[in-house]
Amino acid sequence: MSEMRNPLARARGLGSSKSGLPHWRSQRITAVALLLLIPWLVWSLLQLAGTGHVQAVSFVADPLNATLLILLLMCMLYHAMLGLQVIIEDYIHHHGLSLVLLFAIRIAAAAGVITAVIHVLKLVLGA
Repeated sequence: MSEMRNPLARARGLGSSKSGLPHWRSQRITAVALLLLIPWLVWSLLQLAGTGHVQAVSFVADPLNATLLILLLMCMLYHAMLGLQVIIEDYIHHHGLSLVLLFAIRIAAAAGVITAVIHVLKLVLGA
């Protein structure tokens, strides 16, 4: 039975990436979520313009607003991580450097999500 892959791909051990569709789908889902959440954020910021700290804290402390803010931050950081991953995979050809950069952006995104969730929950819980 003959091999269906290109000889160069076979020689390099390359072929189907096997993870392109889920990555693409995740990026599109987060983009649609951001298209819905960013107008909410802009509207919220316009509503809060000219108000004080107390009103802003009470706005974020509302469970619906806190949930939407956490979703926005999670989607934004995940979407950014996916986009940076594509850039690194496409333009950084040194394997070791690309691994370090991919690890760094994942750690930075996770740290951003954890920090954001902690601070929003502190406002919700009044801590």
